[in-house]
Amino acid sequence: MFNWFSLDIIYYPVSAIMWVWYKLFAFLLGPSNFFAWALSVMFLVFTLRAILYKPFVKQIRTTRQMQELQPQIKALQKKYGKDRQRMALEMQKLQKEHGFNPILGCLPMLAQIPVFIGLFHVLRSFNRTGGYGIGAQHLDPATNRSLPNYVFSATDVGHFLDAHLFGAPIGAWMVQTTGLDAFNEFNRASVIAVGVPIMILAGVATYFNSRASVARQSPEAAANPQTALMNKLALYVFPFGVVAGGPFLPLAIIMYWLANNIWTFGQQHYVFGRIEKEEEAKKLEAQERQAKNAPPPGAKPKRKAKSEAAGGQAGEGTAAEDADTDDSDAAPKKATGSSPGKTSAGASRTPRPGATPRPGGRQKKRKR
Repeated sequence: MFNWFSLDIIYYPVSAIMWVWYKLFAFLLGPSNFFAWALSVMFLVFTLRAILYKPFVKQIRTTRQMQELQPQIKALQKKYGKDRQRMALEMQKLQKEHGFNPILGCLPMLAQIPVFIGLFHVLRSFNRTGGYGIGAQHLDPATNRSLPNYVFSATDVGHFLDAHLFGAPIGAWMVQTTGLDAFNEFNRASVIAVGVPIMILAGVATYFNSRASVARQSPEAAANPQTALMNKLALYVFPFGVVAGGPFLPLAIIMYWLANNIWTFGQQHYVFGRIEKEEEAKKLEAQERQAKNAPPPGAKPKRKAKSEAAGGQAGEGTAAEDADTDDSDAAPKKATGSSPGKTSAGASRTPRPGATPRPGGRQKKRKR
């Protein structure tokens, strides 16, 4: 029964997608065919990665935008390195100005984690006779084959346990010691012979994916100590972890990892190529726009002509202001010539000799 308060919300969708692909390939290859189950696991990966295609593209764009902002981020670190609160505020401001969301860069990676957990649980649940984890069930082989596994029916469970390649069951792992009775055929040498090449291919695919991502980084981003450390982990530690962890994982899980890296390699090549074409198209468009705005040979640039016209208007205005200044300067001189007794401040005239001064008013001439 479906339980919304458990991880069934992950297990049921994962098993449902795998069930659809299994029914298709089982119709073509047979219900207990090893490759029918292997292809159903691989196409489960392809389906989920196709659903996450748009977030993956946003992740790539966010990563490239982060590389473009590295010079400004370094300037902020240099300026506010000692003030962490101010540094955080300035970083948020910078991200908001450029529409940068760091969560988008982690979304596809984070989304694959529950898918991996769900697939691992569903595949391990096909064989419940050995028991694993907290609350593990210990069932005999007959009872195990009579119980369904999420979307898969009890008959499907039996077909999964019977699927093998040269005695290597698809649900077995190299160091498995419990639950071996659930398989009709189990040959450890065959499990190792089938699992080791897939495991090595998964590690090599992980390395080349990491190498392609590192090669596309800008020099400024690669020079960052934290980025350099992450590059080393991606190039050497992660591929080695895939190879080292392979013996402890079912063959179907190793195939999942291989298929995931194959898809990632092709998708990165396609998305980066498309983004580079978009950037080249934008550059050509900008160059064409500049070429259209450029003046013909021998003609003055439009901006220069505008600046000269503006300068001419400014010159005329200056000349007019000079003329006004001259007129204003001449006016007082003219007034001074006609009325020598008047001061520049507009004071009253000086009385003539023999006239009686009249306070507060003009002086009247004495009648003779």
